[in-house]
Amino acid sequence: MSSTPTDALTLSQAVLPTTFVRPQSLADRLGVELTIASEAYQRTGSFKFRAAYNLALQAPQGEIIAASSGNFGQALAYACKLLKKRCVVVMPSTSAAVKIAAVRRYGAVVDLIDTRTKSRAARVAELAAGRPGAYVASAYDDALVIEGNATLGSELASAAQRWDAILAPVGGGGLISGIATGLRRAGNKTELLGAEPALANDAARSLRAGRILTNESEPATIADGARTLSLGRLNWSIVQREVRDIIEVSEQNIAEALRLLFTLANLKAEPTGALAVGAILEQPQRFAGRSVCCIVSGGNVDPAVYAQLLLAGEQDGKGSGQA
Repeated sequence: MSSTPTDALTLSQAVLPTTFVRPQSLADRLGVELTIASEAYQRTGSFKFRAAYNLALQAPQGEIIAASSGNFGQALAYACKLLKKRCVVVMPSTSAAVKIAAVRRYGAVVDLIDTRTKSRAARVAELAAGRPGAYVASAYDDALVIEGNATLGSELASAAQRWDAILAPVGGGGLISGIATGLRRAGNKTELLGAEPALANDAARSLRAGRILTNESEPATIADGARTLSLGRLNWSIVQREVRDIIEVSEQNIAEALRLLFTLANLKAEPTGALAVGAILEQPQRFAGRSVCCIVSGGNVDPAVYAQLLLAGEQDGKGSGQA
């Protein structure tokens, strides 16, 4: 018997629409016709609420266990709070302090681990063994997650603007596979491209190889939402079929994209959220003069880390005067 409240909001009622902006100064700097689809204003500050709410709504269990660097954890914690369910989130001790605090603030139990000595999956398995009635959720490799994220693809398909390409960040693949699902379901065939940290390029390597390849250890990229070991298997089948290419973005261009979004678009993005803009910086000739929609997947970044990244740009002479 389901433990979901009978008066629970539906997914479409709970999710906030994405925010479309067309920052001309940033478009001029990048040399493209640019639209930003920002999920920084989504509930809990990232697209992850779409996936987390759908999962918590559809799962019949009253307790959910998951691993997360932060965004999925806080989205799931908030979704469980709304739906009166219990939640345990395994998080690396290196997660952004602001994300750990948010998960706890929404009422979930945080289980911090050192990923150098124990993997997230191993700890989740330990917790699940002691809670046999709990639903074990993946932040990306779950049909309910993909379906939740498909709501963003549906919004992109129904937007008045049409683009030559849509660029989305890639970590475990839950976002881009959801976007692909929503787009194609609506009959939209816009070219879909991924953007991934070069230090965590398992998805790009997998697409080239035609099979899932795995990072040997959790990647040390500033894009903490992309510190995954591999694509999810459910996501892989969609990515392989629907994603044209995955662009590998350097740490320097991730940071520069974050700064440009702040200085030229007045948008706060976390490093993972800046990946799509970073991909244009990585391959400017590929996108020159084209109409591009960049997905800024979230804005949850530790204030100290954010300030450090912004100030580093000023020190390098890459501040707001570089339009």
